[in-house]
Amino acid sequence: MLLNAVIIILREVLEAALIISVFLALSQLLNRNLWWMLLALLVGFSGATVYALNLSQISMAMEGTGQEVLNAVLHSVIFISLLIFMISVPHQAHAKWRQLNLVTIVLAVITAIIREGSEIILYITGFFGIPDLLSPVLMGSAVGAGIGLSVGVFFYYLLVNMRTSYGIWLGYLILLLIGGSMVAQAVEFMIQADYIAASAPVWDSSAIISERSAAGQLLYALVGYEATPAPEQAAAYFSSIGLLIVAAGISFMFRGKTS
Repeated sequence: MLLNAVIIILREVLEAALIISVFLALSQLLNRNLWWMLLALLVGFSGATVYALNLSQISMAMEGTGQEVLNAVLHSVIFISLLIFMISVPHQAHAKWRQLNLVTIVLAVITAIIREGSEIILYITGFFGIPDLLSPVLMGSAVGAGIGLSVGVFFYYLLVNMRTSYGIWLGYLILLLIGGSMVAQAVEFMIQADYIAASAPVWDSSAIISERSAAGQLLYALVGYEATPAPEQAAAYFSSIGLLIVAAGISFMFRGKTS
């Protein structure tokens, strides 16, 4: 139970920690104020609590697929926020683009906290009535959270201590991978809800790296690793990364022509 708790919490914390750390670093590299983080944390944790407390009603909505559909929406919101963020960065000299950029940062962080925070709350509170298991679960959760936060801190300091241009482009690369992961996970939830037909996996790499391992969870958060992805997930992953690259590239090409 201790190891399971470590892996489960590590997976949830890593995704949110990466999004938060990259946006914090990019905000600093782009000379943005960091006051938005307090707002995002407060709203995000409040939203996660509301989500967790109302899970039963959410799950029963839409003929029992409410939770899957809502999770797919949350992942899609994060992807759209990343897309708009990357489009708006080259136009920071203009106030409207700068404001839009900040809104997308806040929205992405809030949504990530709601999504991952609610899962953590649900997992831990599920053991409140089982005293024998609660202690190892809390201990494992603390270890998993510590590892996840440490990875986030590592990437933050890595980005802010690089040459500014290198830090920005590495941050972009991480956001590209996160964006692909968000869309692939959204497709996975729609498959679970039977809105997209399930297909045989494109490949099975679980014998090489298991999703249940610490390495698998780290790769899951970093690059959206999936040991047995459906064709729809793989297509969504690579298509979404391609869209982000094209959108960001076009935005940089025309950055001097906006007002």
